[in-house]
Amino acid sequence: MPRKKKREEAPVGAPAWMTTYGDLVTLLLCFFVLLFAFSTLDAEKFQAIITAFQGSIGIMEDGTTVEPTEFISEALEEELKTKQEEELEDFRKLQEQLEAFLEEHNLQADVLVTLETIGLVLRLQDNVLFDSGRSELRQEALELLTYLSTLLKQSEFADKHIRIEGHTDTDPLHPGARYETNWELSVARASRVVRHLIETEGLAPERFTAAGYSKYHPVAPNDTAINKAKNRRVDIVILRAEMIIDFTE
Repeated sequence: MPRKKKREEAPVGAPAWMTTYGDLVTLLLCFFVLLFAFSTLDAEKFQAIITAFQGSIGIMEDGTTVEPTEFISEALEEELKTKQEEELEDFRKLQEQLEAFLEEHNLQADVLVTLETIGLVLRLQDNVLFDSGRSELRQEALELLTYLSTLLKQSEFADKHIRIEGHTDTDPLHPGARYETNWELSVARASRVVRHLIETEGLAPERFTAAGYSKYHPVAPNDTAINKAKNRRVDIVILRAEMIIDFTE
């Protein structure tokens, strides 16, 4: 009678190929961790990716797959710092171009370009743009505004918001003047510059804000004729990105 073969027992533990597979997965994980470590994280893109996945693979609406960590915060801070440095360099370039134009046209005494905390400020004395007590632009001012608009259409400044500020001295307007007070005059002058840059030069209207400050934001004491002339001005402020208020939110 033939002897029955003894059943072979299955080996204990996971199959041998699982060791190789586990090594492969571990190496892939290390690879992606290295990629993340050498990259800078775009917060908006990251949030867009999370939003796209929400609901489709079981992620709750208010959840995220990655917990915020110090590494993500450092990446965001580094990216913000880089953008601020690039913006500052763009403003310096614009300042140099404007100063060269002013020197070429002998306007240095009446127009000042300064880089300040809020952005790049182009300060024009009122006699450069307007006749006394009026808000119609002088012919001499048009060439300067045309050159400025050409710079503002460049790609590095195409997204910059611009605030036009009208300012006066403390002297009241003379009887019979077109405007009753310095409030109306300062607002009208700022609005006139904005309209010219939009309607004549073709800049996008959503980039602009017009404001009139009357006599209440002087740059010098109103005690001499020279100082009063400094206060009668229009400031064209090209705002830094972090200074822009989004009223649509």
